[in-house]
Amino acid sequence: MSRKKLLPALVLAGLLVFAPVMADDASDAESKVEAFISSIHPITGKVDVAQAGATLDIAPGYSYLQAKDAQRVLEQLWGNPPDSDVLGMIIPSTDPHALISDKNWAVVVTFVDDGYVSDADATKIDYSSMLKDMQEDAEDSNEERVKQGFDEVHIMGWAEQPSYDASSHKLYWARDLQFKSPDGKGDSRTLNYGIRVLGRKGYLSLNAIAPIDQLGQVKADMPAVLDMADFNEGQRYADYNAATDKAAEYGIAALVAGGIAAKAGLFTKIGALLLAFKKVILVGLAAVGGAIGKFFKGKKAQ
Repeated sequence: MSRKKLLPALVLAGLLVFAPVMADDASDAESKVEAFISSIHPITGKVDVAQAGATLDIAPGYSYLQAKDAQRVLEQLWGNPPDSDVLGMIIPSTDPHALISDKNWAVVVTFVDDGYVSDADATKIDYSSMLKDMQEDAEDSNEERVKQGFDEVHIMGWAEQPSYDASSHKLYWARDLQFKSPDGKGDSRTLNYGIRVLGRKGYLSLNAIAPIDQLGQVKADMPAVLDMADFNEGQRYADYNAATDKAAEYGIAALVAGGIAAKAGLFTKIGALLLAFKKVILVGLAAVGGAIGKFFKGKKAQ
């Protein structure tokens, strides 16, 4: 008689709700994971992101999942809510098995078409003061988050202070976040590494998702990721025409604060991927992927 094991849900067709599912044995679990991974098709080289008017030049050793595959990974493998805004995902491997490694990370790509974001405030921002405001806002919102069934979120600090390159119009930073569940069993530390590439009609949003202990590796790899993304001619920041083009109602500060500067609360559309998840699987690479990975390594279920 086979011993049943609890596994994270992997719904390979239809809707997914992150919940334990029963597998008769480890081989059944492994076959489901393998079937899912086999259905993912990473691509390399230059990638046209038509919705954004941009091109990603995927560096050697990296690969890209197009929208459909990226959304399936986020929803079905890592347990995140559906998000049709996701345009793709950069992974630091050409092997899709990297998606179930607890030592890996990924960059989710979206495009925000709010218009041209002025960088006039870039040199005037006090990031230490901004951090304190963000921390206070997060704490103030935790009571309501808990009432709605979400985990508390605490901003521990900058994992890397924001930096803006005025020549390339690229902005990046890293936040150290702690999520605390009511029972304490789902607590986790998450690295949110954000890249924003400014363009004529909006900006590319690249959000790295990783366990906090992967900070060193992510920091080492981010320059390569930063270089991959650029807008096409005619859609670049310098192509903005004030007479005809829409301008965003916020600047650089709001991009970093995730809406704080716009008084819209910490976790808004600007801060995509850090929305309040019912069960935070932002570090699915460590949580879900790690759990699945145990079966590949032949470890017993806890």
